[in-house]
Amino acid sequence: MRSIQLPSGQAIPILGMGTWRMGETHKHQQAEVKALRHGLDLGITLIDTAEMYGEGGAEAVIAEVMANRRSEIFLVSKVYPHNATRQGVIKACERSLTRLKTDYLNLYLLHWRGSVPLSETFSAFETLKQQGKIRDYGVSNFDVADMEEGYAIAGSAIATNQVLYNLMRRGIEWDLLPWCRQRGIPIMAYSPVEQGRLLHRKPLQTIAQQHGVTPAQVAIAWLLHQENVIAIPKASSLAHVEQNYAALNLQLTPEDLQALDAA
Repeated sequence: MRSIQLPSGQAIPILGMGTWRMGETHKHQQAEVKALRHGLDLGITLIDTAEMYGEGGAEAVIAEVMANRRSEIFLVSKVYPHNATRQGVIKACERSLTRLKTDYLNLYLLHWRGSVPLSETFSAFETLKQQGKIRDYGVSNFDVADMEEGYAIAGSAIATNQVLYNLMRRGIEWDLLPWCRQRGIPIMAYSPVEQGRLLHRKPLQTIAQQHGVTPAQVAIAWLLHQENVIAIPKASSLAHVEQNYAALNLQLTPEDLQALDAA
């Protein structure tokens, strides 16, 4: 698995497994566990979750997946904005660690901007870091103004910004992506196939047919061609996991990239 470096020097894989909507119904839990374990076996060791996903249910699924394998995994979770006070962050993190049955997170993110001052949230993150409960912290769904405010407080301690980014959602290329690149802050891209809506676009299907792959693989491979970008597609079935993994080795041509830009 290829990786890039966070500002702290910690390596993070460029392809991960997202867990949104996991842990919501008990009947799907074993299938979800099986899919995530299969991803681990293939070498996809980055797992992204949040206390919001299934109200902790996704974290419980991951705990089962991680049994006896914690050292292999780069684990990311996120805190609700309404829990982002100094004490709220610490308590939320401890609840997440309990559900995940681990004693640390590789990366802990503020899920989106709320009313709590960033200085307070980042102070709590620093406390968790000093306690060894998290190794790095960052943000999610921040625009440039939010990033500038956060960077003025925490500087390069902000490890990443997790945002919506895919072939249909490219607004960050105007301002946020260059801003983050200039400061060595990777972007974590969620919803790389726009929750399936991208897959029916004709240009994507045409390029997929030319390469003998699926449209989803083309969409993920496009993200993996972007500088300092990490993709975290959802991994809810064995077939999805295998498709996502195969996207790592899909080499899009300059002509492919131009056609996708034009479309």
